[in-house]
Amino acid sequence: MVSTMTPAKTPDSNGNGSGTNGGPDAKGASVVVNAIAVLRTFTADEPLLGVTEIANRVGMHKSSVSRILATFEQENLVERDPETKRFRLGLGLIAVAGPLLAEMEERRVAYPVLRQLTEQTGETSALMLWNGDEAICVEQIASHHQIKHTTPLGARYRDAMSASVQVFLSTLPAERVRELLRSGTITFPGMDDAGLAAYEARLQDVVRRGWAGNYGESSMDEVGVAAPVRDHRGDVVAAVLIPAPRFRVSKEQFESLGEACVTAAAKVTTRLGGRTAS
Repeated sequence: MVSTMTPAKTPDSNGNGSGTNGGPDAKGASVVVNAIAVLRTFTADEPLLGVTEIANRVGMHKSSVSRILATFEQENLVERDPETKRFRLGLGLIAVAGPLLAEMEERRVAYPVLRQLTEQTGETSALMLWNGDEAICVEQIASHHQIKHTTPLGARYRDAMSASVQVFLSTLPAERVRELLRSGTITFPGMDDAGLAAYEARLQDVVRRGWAGNYGESSMDEVGVAAPVRDHRGDVVAAVLIPAPRFRVSKEQFESLGEACVTAAAKVTTRLGGRTAS
């Protein structure tokens, strides 16, 4: 899955990634933005990337990307594959993200529930958070089956048919959903008036039913169900997701997975001190 992202600013004559004539503060901010953009090009589906690939995706000169990567490599934020000479994310990022993950209440309280859910269903279970325009996996318990679908930590989803994305979009105002779809931030193949209306009706069904489903609609080999986790205000703060191989899940089993997901999400909600929707 290639992440859709906002491209960096057009590089100036020095390759700084900013075409403005701002002062030192503006240039410094531009360097940080470009560095973040470089890190965000790496995904679970494309963990290895070359300098040219990254430069094309973020809209920067290759020399600028090389300098950023060299700095990241010194800090162990990226590492170079010895055979291909391409880059992957480095273990240094764990040290950066570790304190956040350790303090993330949703992740901590969801873990035992996810373990129970995976034991019950035999399928992978995951906890997803919303980042404003994408669903991000912050915890996962993998299926014990040899053939399984997994959602690696840090995986990001922007497909409108993704079950977790449906859950989060169903909580947003209709105007914001249309903005995300029409801008292409959330990918949606049927972008016409009829398709948009049908998708909005689908999101309303998610609210009424209490869970979202994706039966091979974003990937023909995979199904997914997701249900919302709520805080003490009743607001959706996370989603429990079950991804599974399609060949192993009949339509009847699909419904059962959805119900199991709702039950698990309700347990996480309770453990957070939250309340379910009335």
